Amino acid sequence: MPVLDKTLFGRYEVSPEIYDEVFNLNKGVRRHYRKIVNYFSKLSPEEFKELNNHAKISFINQGVTFAVYSESSEGVERVFPFDLFPRIITPKEWEKIERGVRQRITALNMLLWDVYHEKKILKDGVIPYELVLGSKFYNKEMIGLDTAGKVYIHISGTDIIRHKDGEFYVLEDNGRSPSGVSYVLSNRTTMKRILPDIFFHYNISMIEDYPQNLLAMMESLAPEGVAEPTCVVLTPGIYNSAYYEHAFLAHNMGIELVEGKDLFVDKNFVYMKTIYGPKKVDVIYRRIDDDFLDPLTFNPESVLGVPGIMGAYRAGNVTIINAPGTGVADDKAVYAYVPEIIRYYLGEDPVINNVETYICEKEEDRKYVLENIDKLVVKPVDESGGYGLLIGPKATKKEIEDYKQKIKSNPRKYIAQPVMSLSVHPTFIEETDSFEPRHIDLRTFYLQGKNFSYMLKGGLTRVALKKGSLVVNSSQGGGSKDTWVMEG
Repeated sequence: MPVLDKTLFGRYEVSPEIYDEVFNLNKGVRRHYRKIVNYFSKLSPEEFKELNNHAKISFINQGVTFAVYSESSEGVERVFPFDLFPRIITPKEWEKIERGVRQRITALNMLLWDVYHEKKILKDGVIPYELVLGSKFYNKEMIGLDTAGKVYIHISGTDIIRHKDGEFYVLEDNGRSPSGVSYVLSNRTTMKRILPDIFFHYNISMIEDYPQNLLAMMESLAPEGVAEPTCVVLTPGIYNSAYYEHAFLAHNMGIELVEGKDLFVDKNFVYMKTIYGPKKVDVIYRRIDDDFLDPLTFNPESVLGVPGIMGAYRAGNVTIINAPGTGVADDKAVYAYVPEIIRYYLGEDPVINNVETYICEKEEDRKYVLENIDKLVVKPVDESGGYGLLIGPKATKKEIEDYKQKIKSNPRKYIAQPVMSLSVHPTFIEETDSFEPRHIDLRTFYLQGKNFSYMLKGGLTRVALKKGSLVVNSSQGGGSKDTWVMEG
């Protein structure tokens, strides 16, 4: 091994309080990272920066962007920040992650079927009635509606972290419309263009088959009697922050990318307008929220959806992916009950544990949160993208007092968790021309169809690029890495 203090890793510091994915406490390199650390150690800062610039150009050429929304801007397109040092996951680690995600999504699909049908889990007192039925995501239009294969969450994005104890924990469930898989595939394309030689040193699982598996999953859910289904991706349009992903997936599946205005409903069937006349649509991968899906059923002001689409869905003439009403399963208050949900439906202990969670609607939990808010992370149950968080140890007295008032005025809206020490990974920081530790998480992607399932052997490793920050979301200044799952 090279002498690391004379390389790009010279400034790198290992903390005994945080799990480092690459280095142990005496700065020795973990076995599965040795080849790649050796590779990067031979590069000068100038050589690495040149490679980094090539990566940026590759992303620009691929059109890999996302939009950031703020009070001062309606949406600024930015190139997705990417770090060339990949995150590597061993076969043993991946086996646990995959088993844990499959178990979790199986149980959550069973929960969704139950709460929209017999409500046994509520009657048995495992979850409070009001927690589910009072969720803003509980969709009354789905009551009694039978989904194909009893599946609601067809595409899931489960966020996993590694704590300082070295164990994996599920941080969040994303069962409505998880995004980020296009960046997973673009990251791999860029790595192969910029550093093709590295791939000869590792036996890495393939991820390029995700689009064809996504299409196969969609086709498995076609309405009864449809042998060759027409599938489409429904987007809110070019101003959506994830529009790049919508276009990317449609293109790579070889199907049409449509907006609501491109579709219409006639006699409870959905049709797409084409230059050759109407064409029946059988499966819709929608990337718009429930509220905007059908102005005849939900928000009458919506111009993004398709009038009458819920009638076609109820009639069984079209399949909507993910199913309306799935938001109940990724409500952050329901999240706290997932271990019990797994035990209730599957009779198993969770393979991957939850982060301890306090539900502010519970009087005892709320009292604890208000007394210890300076030590906790407080989250709205219905937000995503890192918005609305309060990280107690880093908040000002005024921010804490303001947040306490929010909790008191609407306790159902908030949960709290201890500050989890997300693991760190070497990340190149241009300001110092060296690798520094930055906190990371992992968004996994799992597909569930009718008699069909697929787990992407990789995922989106997100990086909090700001020093000390625990917020990895791209909307909050985060970046990403290629994620390598090693074959056994």
